[in-house]
Amino acid sequence: MYDVVIPAYNEEKSILAVLATVLKLPLRYIILVLNGCTDRTLELTRSIPDSRIHTIYFAEPLGIDIPRAVGALYAHKLNSEGVLFLDGDMSGNILENLEQLLFALDQGVDIALTNCYPYITHRANLAHLVLRFRANLNKELGLFHTLGLATPTHGPHALSAKALDAIPPEGIAIPPLSLVWASKLGLKTQVVTSLRHQDLKSPRKERQHARLIAETIIGDCIMGFALAHDKPLTRSLGKHQLLGYHPERRFDILKLWNETLAISHPFCEQHLIIPYQRKDKV
Repeated sequence: MYDVVIPAYNEEKSILAVLATVLKLPLRYIILVLNGCTDRTLELTRSIPDSRIHTIYFAEPLGIDIPRAVGALYAHKLNSEGVLFLDGDMSGNILENLEQLLFALDQGVDIALTNCYPYITHRANLAHLVLRFRANLNKELGLFHTLGLATPTHGPHALSAKALDAIPPEGIAIPPLSLVWASKLGLKTQVVTSLRHQDLKSPRKERQHARLIAETIIGDCIMGFALAHDKPLTRSLGKHQLLGYHPERRFDILKLWNETLAISHPFCEQHLIIPYQRKDKV
C-alpha cells in the first residue's frame, strides 16, 4: 500500500476537506507535516480518529517545499512502497485524479505528475514567464514532448519507492531538481492526470506572494539547468539572483531530520504525533 504526505501551514479552512478526500483512498499512512501553524490546523487534524494519521509537527515554519521532503524521508524510513503528495489547501473534488496518480505507481511510473494547465487560457505576464522557464527545463531534459508544462512544483503528484530511494532530499525540497535527478537516473516520469489549477480550490494569494513564488520557481528552474549540466548550483540570471522564498527554506532542519531519523533520535520523536496502537519504530 502507498502513503500520502500532506504539508500544511495554517490550513484550518481546508485541511478537513483534504483529509476527507484522502481518507477514501486505500492508503497505509496519512503523513501530515504541519509547520509553523498558529491556527487550529493541528487541533482539527487530531479530532479525526483514524490510526493511519501520523503527524509531524514543527512549531516554526520550515519554508516552502521543505515539509514535503521531511514527509518523504519519514515515509521512506517506514519502507513506503510509494508516496502521494498534495498540499493542505488542495480541497477541490480531486479524488479521481489522486486515484489515477496511485494507479500510475501500480503501472511502474516513478514520478507521476498532474497537468494543471490542460487548456490554453489567458495568462498574466508573470505566469507566462514562469511557465516558459518550466517548459525550457523540460525541453532541456528531453521531457517536454511527454510532460509539457507539468512539474512536481505544481499540483498533486506521486513518487515510487525507487524514486524515494534514489532522489536526494534536497531534490524533493527543490521540486524541479526531482525531474533532473529522474532524467539522470533513468526513472520513468509521466503525466497521468489533468486538472485545471482552479479546480484544486487553493485560495488566491496576494500579489506580493505571487511575485515571490514566481521568483522561487524560476530560481529553482535555473538550479535545474545547472544540475543537468553538472555545474555548481546557482540561482543567478545575468546580474539577478532569483531568490523568492528560497532563503526561507530550512535545509538545516531537513539535514538534521534526515540524520536523526536514521537513529531514532529524540529530535525526531519530539516532532512526531503517532497513534499509540499503530506506532512504528523509526
